[in-house]
Amino acid sequence: MKTKRKIRNYEATESLNVWPSFTDLMANAFMIISLFLLLALFKSLFLKYAAEETEQNLSDTERQVRLLQREIATLENELGESTSDVRQLKKASSELQRLLLDSNERSRNRVNILESEIDRLKSAPPVVVIQDSGGYQFDSGSAKLPQNLKDYITMDLVDRIERISQQRNLYVVEIIGHTDGQVNFGSGNLDQQLEQVALGKQSVDSLKPGSNADLGLMRALEVVKQLQTVQEQTGRLKGVTFRPYSAAQVQLPTGDFASANRQPDPSRRRIEIRFSPLGKAETVK
Repeated sequence: MKTKRKIRNYEATESLNVWPSFTDLMANAFMIISLFLLLALFKSLFLKYAAEETEQNLSDTERQVRLLQREIATLENELGESTSDVRQLKKASSELQRLLLDSNERSRNRVNILESEIDRLKSAPPVVVIQDSGGYQFDSGSAKLPQNLKDYITMDLVDRIERISQQRNLYVVEIIGHTDGQVNFGSGNLDQQLEQVALGKQSVDSLKPGSNADLGLMRALEVVKQLQTVQEQTGRLKGVTFRPYSAAQVQLPTGDFASANRQPDPSRRRIEIRFSPLGKAETVK
């Protein structure tokens, strides 16, 4: 009996010891469940935070995209304007280049003309002008050579004519007498005596001018006679022919025709020596 009573007591004791284990098991299960719940909560919070952050990033990205699109649109407009400006600049550059080429062509033409003129002037013989002033001045109404002018013709002018004629093979020297516009009221005799003077049978002093044309011719002839004298006495100026002419008061030193001016003007009174090539004469009938 005692043995049975002990067994029942042991079983009762064992039966009572199950509850603590069950309690521990439930506690552990609760802790595990609580842990999962916390993990789920943390995960939910993390996902929510991540979603919000992603949404914010997307919003920022969309805003940046819109800004970039506006910038791209602005750049496209500027590029379009720049392209238009470039086209206009190209057109202006082409026009400037054309104008430059035209200007260069005109400049070359002008240079060629100037070079031709320079060559012509270099090749053309000079015009020697003896001004009627100082020691070379004729007496009023007279064709007699002043002594200084006679010395100049003999010592200097002969050398110059000889040098120019030899350099350019020119054999005709034209002596032209110019006067001013003062009226000559004399009674001339050139129509009666001129040929005799030109042939050396009479002196130039025998001539009396009846006009400025007469006076200019008389002075030119007197210079020619002096040159012919040197030619005969020294043998110089071989082959050179002299021709006297008169321009009276009609031509200014600039080459322009003179207007009517009856006042004395020494600047218009002069002797011109011109050199001409001897060409073939053509007769017009």
